[in-house]
Amino acid sequence: MAICLLCSMYYLARTAVIYTMQQEKRGEQPVIVLDAGHGGEDPGKIGINGALEKDVNLQITMRLARLLQQNGYHVILTRNEDKGLYTGNQGSKKVEDLKNRIALIESSGAALAVSIHQNSYSAEGVCGAQVFYYETSEAGKEAAQIMQQELIRGVDPDNKRMPKGNNTYYLLKKSTVPTIIVECGFLSNQAEADKLVTGAYQERLAFHIAMAVMQYVSGMQKAPSA
Repeated sequence: MAICLLCSMYYLARTAVIYTMQQEKRGEQPVIVLDAGHGGEDPGKIGINGALEKDVNLQITMRLARLLQQNGYHVILTRNEDKGLYTGNQGSKKVEDLKNRIALIESSGAALAVSIHQNSYSAEGVCGAQVFYYETSEAGKEAAQIMQQELIRGVDPDNKRMPKGNNTYYLLKKSTVPTIIVECGFLSNQAEADKLVTGAYQERLAFHIAMAVMQYVSGMQKAPSA
């Protein structure tokens, strides 16, 4: 599959939640769900530079969606604007938001769900992207390993982090679709936070995340059926 190298800013389509591919052979490629973490009243982490995680998550996700779409993928977004997935009429907005994200992922028939987040820590020196998967999901583990390796190779060769299994994150625990959480960097680290708000760095992240998604899907398509 040819990979589009985007050298200019993408037009960020903000009106369609479901991106339909524009190839003649509709449905040829698997569905990918992209989840921009947080949104609306929930800002997520607040960066050392004042950046809001919810905004950085959405910006990277939109760039990633555009890149995958241009490579023929059918992409579904959990959100395409600054809002949470809640009505406020069902108790906890956070719980309702997460349940609605899970419902969308579960109904999508997706080959993979990728949730985009940013990290934070009390010590400013901590930095580097890290990928999480549900600890008993072999498909999730494989996707996380591919993603972590690609982010190290293409974005930060000095990053020594490994993909990490988790059994408490709601999105990972409740999804039967292979799902990974990509923590793109630490907003608590000055240098990383400053990069994460730039279009050039966001596009670089989006490109290598897309590369990993395509590598995972390619391997899945080649795997012998049971």
